[in-house]
Amino acid sequence: MKSLIRKCAASAMLAGTLFSLNAAQAAPPQDLKGKNVVLVHGAFADGSSWEKVIPLLEARGLHVVAVQNPLSSLADDAAATKRAIDAQKGPVVLVGHSWGGVVISQAGNDDKVKALVYVAAFAPDNGQSVNDMLKGKPAPSWAGELQKDSGNFLTLTSKAIDDDFAQDLSPAQKRVVAATQGPWFAGCTDDKVTDAAWHTKPSYFVVADKDRMIDPRLQDAMAGQIKANVMHVGASHVAMLSQPQAVANAIIEAAAKAQ
Repeated sequence: MKSLIRKCAASAMLAGTLFSLNAAQAAPPQDLKGKNVVLVHGAFADGSSWEKVIPLLEARGLHVVAVQNPLSSLADDAAATKRAIDAQKGPVVLVGHSWGGVVISQAGNDDKVKALVYVAAFAPDNGQSVNDMLKGKPAPSWAGELQKDSGNFLTLTSKAIDDDFAQDLSPAQKRVVAATQGPWFAGCTDDKVTDAAWHTKPSYFVVADKDRMIDPRLQDAMAGQIKANVMHVGASHVAMLSQPQAVANAIIEAAAKAQ
């Protein structure tokens, strides 16, 4: 009986050792401590749109902050983003999704910002607005699904969320996206960037190849214009929700190279 107990104890110790080794091998290195990531959400969203990406970044030691944009103007959103940048200690990787790409282009000139990451985003040049970038292009199907409230703020219908905004999410996830929409002031599309930060900052671009909100061909063209390091992902407009690891990988690459 004692021999059997000793054998069981030895087996348990061996299993525990192997588990510890496997866990250590599986855990990502905490090699990016001291660096910060500021995440900027887009129109029809809020900071929770980054919920799947945040833990992947934190697992690498990054300090992460998701900005809660008021979505009331480029100036207001850039100001909110600048406050988040100011609060960081150390270098910052600034990430923008969709309309958030306009915001990081405006707010990213801060000396703390060492890299920009555009995720299925607009990347306007100096003096450009969203409407300038879309001028002459056919109206997308979701444009007919916009709802405007008494304050001239826009939201998307559930149909637009299901078919165009987040078509690769589960029905339950789509309902959450619809319920947590951030109403977007209609005048934002005319707000122009004054000094696009990508002219002086290393840039990365995650192109969502199944995007029905911002044409992937336009995303490719913008990525080329800003001379970004490009990653393609087979995802809808909300790539950070449907393909969070791919989006995290692009941010981690930017952070690893940021000086």
